[in-house]
Amino acid sequence: MSEPTTDDIYAYAVSKTLAKISSPATVGLYSPCQNRLKMILDQIEVNMNQEALRIEQEHKAKSRPRPLKQSSFLALVGRLLFYNPVWTAENQHERNVRFIYVDFSAWHFAGSDLLWAGIAIRLFQAMQLNFGKLQIVLFRVAQYDEEDEVKEQPVEHGPKNWRPKMLCCCPLWLFVLCLLVLPIVILVVLLTANVPTSNMNSTHGVDGTKGQVGVLEGMIIAALGVPAASGLRFVFLMVKNLIFNQDVNIKKGMDNERVSSQLGFMNEVRKEMWFLSRFIQFLEVFEGRRIRVVLRITCLDRCSPEKIVSVLHAINILLSDDESPFISILAVDPGVLVQKVNFADGYFCKEERGYALLGRITTLAFTVPPLCDDSKHSLLHSMAANLSTSNNVTKRTRVVKNASFSDEPLVEVSLQELSPLMNKRTAELDIKDEDVEEWLRKVLSSPDMKLNKYISDDNMFMRRVINSMRVTVIIMKVSKTELPHSPEHTAAWVVLANQWPCRLSWIIQCVEDAQQRAGTGHAAALDDTTTLWKVFSESRAELYVMSAQIEDLLEQDGDPELFEQFLLVDFPFTVKDLTTFKTATVNLDQTIKAELAQIRGTTRLKDSGWMRDLAPLPIATIIKMDTEDVCKELERMKFATKYVDIVRSNGLSGSALIFGDADDLKKLLAMNFGEWASFRLHFLGLPAHLRPQHKKLWQTPSSPANQASRLSQHMINQYSSNRNLANS
Repeated sequence: MSEPTTDDIYAYAVSKTLAKISSPATVGLYSPCQNRLKMILDQIEVNMNQEALRIEQEHKAKSRPRPLKQSSFLALVGRLLFYNPVWTAENQHERNVRFIYVDFSAWHFAGSDLLWAGIAIRLFQAMQLNFGKLQIVLFRVAQYDEEDEVKEQPVEHGPKNWRPKMLCCCPLWLFVLCLLVLPIVILVVLLTANVPTSNMNSTHGVDGTKGQVGVLEGMIIAALGVPAASGLRFVFLMVKNLIFNQDVNIKKGMDNERVSSQLGFMNEVRKEMWFLSRFIQFLEVFEGRRIRVVLRITCLDRCSPEKIVSVLHAINILLSDDESPFISILAVDPGVLVQKVNFADGYFCKEERGYALLGRITTLAFTVPPLCDDSKHSLLHSMAANLSTSNNVTKRTRVVKNASFSDEPLVEVSLQELSPLMNKRTAELDIKDEDVEEWLRKVLSSPDMKLNKYISDDNMFMRRVINSMRVTVIIMKVSKTELPHSPEHTAAWVVLANQWPCRLSWIIQCVEDAQQRAGTGHAAALDDTTTLWKVFSESRAELYVMSAQIEDLLEQDGDPELFEQFLLVDFPFTVKDLTTFKTATVNLDQTIKAELAQIRGTTRLKDSGWMRDLAPLPIATIIKMDTEDVCKELERMKFATKYVDIVRSNGLSGSALIFGDADDLKKLLAMNFGEWASFRLHFLGLPAHLRPQHKKLWQTPSSPANQASRLSQHMINQYSSNRNLANS
């Protein structure tokens, strides 16, 4: 057995969490690499089925769920026709679970104006394939009542899971049995009774016999008339629902602009989602296990902004009923998704922009970290070997057996040829649930926990933090990373990433830049005992200069004063802690750090050779310069001594150059045009007319003015240390 890859560990951690997570839930699985998302999704499916099998084997002695065999069909029909389920505390908290996977590629439905309705169609089709069309129709006719949606579902206590339907104080099954047996008994009596032969020729005798037979026929017709009418009505409804499927009705509504534009159309689709939820709840009682429908949404970031927003709202509206059994996995590139949502027409307020919208609907945000060097090497080696031996193979068929249920048939899944990392044999990943739950209890049950004041009172935030804690601990245990002595410190790191994602990303970027500069010999390496607050304090001026360009990112962060108290007083994390938690920080969106790095521009600025004289100095370097450092830099650039004396006499430090007015500085130095151009380029950045111009994206003819203003608000400009240079 080879060691598990990082992606194996991430897939295992997510699958363990999804087996515990309460539905409804929306998981954001974020990565810019679609192949990695596909591999992790496939591995999650395998791990979740194995987890379901393990749970079922552990609870054999307590409660054995019903096996999924063809013989269960008649039992299910009987329950649908003659019994009502009883919601008890026991069957509402079953440990056994099985998962049903539904793939929804948004790109396949991108041609429709109502992309969100495609989710409903896909779910209906998947339910019919998994449970059977007849079973769903039987439930709609025999069990479903729209008025139940507004009624409170009572939860009873007791061992009984079923209550027979009653008719005239008699169980319905007994009443139907009597109706079936009674005509047979009467017919047998008529055929076997002795007909009197005496006086057969007499008119009275014949008329009497005919009269008796007529009375009996009338009694039989009267007895069977009402049940026969009810039976015919039942058959009619069955045939009607078999012919006119709900997915067909939804498709017709999508095609009809008059219908689809009405508010009631989405309400009708929502009711159908509630119907599917009730059907699955019925099957949960019948099978004796929880059933969770895992909806995997992919390729959403390839659609237009308006359709992306409609799908995100559909996830929030259609699939977020309190009793919904749906778990949505949103596998996207968050950077692309957020930018497109920000350009969607009609979304100006903070709550409707990209990061805030995702934060409102996701109960677990899982960002796949970049590949480490070993994984990259293994990936490149495997891909090279695979290309040399399998040039003609573009697709393969993977046979997957549902490991949780040995009675189910094999399912063939057609896959694109993905990275061979998934084909590696990996060591068995096994973390006991008891260890993780015990860790959570220690953190959340402590009455004097310092972390309480940093946790938002928003219910979605609390769920996201708890789920992220579980994932983080599983990853660290599987990867054999030593956990901090205090469980609260691990939980605090999770809260830090959830509550202040922009500031934490900035700290991580500053630490990485310092390590890179130390590797080239341009600066001393950061000590492991350096606190993160010290790193932030030394670079906060630079972040302040960038604040106008990263407004959307900073809006995600919580109270700045609490952030200072968090890192300075209660949880003084160090650079060493950052290194420890690095691989397990999966609840932090990596695109935020990437955007900060791009704006900071340290990767394109060099401090050596000819670039040192030509290119602008990094703002981090300028801020740290005192007056003497500025003078030395002027002397190195061979400026006249009089300019060095002016800088020294006026105490012009790096901060003064950045935050001072460019026009005042130009007058003070009194340089000629060529000298001022060189000074301005080196210390203050590029002038406005030389900065790269960005294209105006997503403009629509209907509202060019609105789009232009939105673009100016959200566009990330080329990083410049001083905005006053535009007119200088």
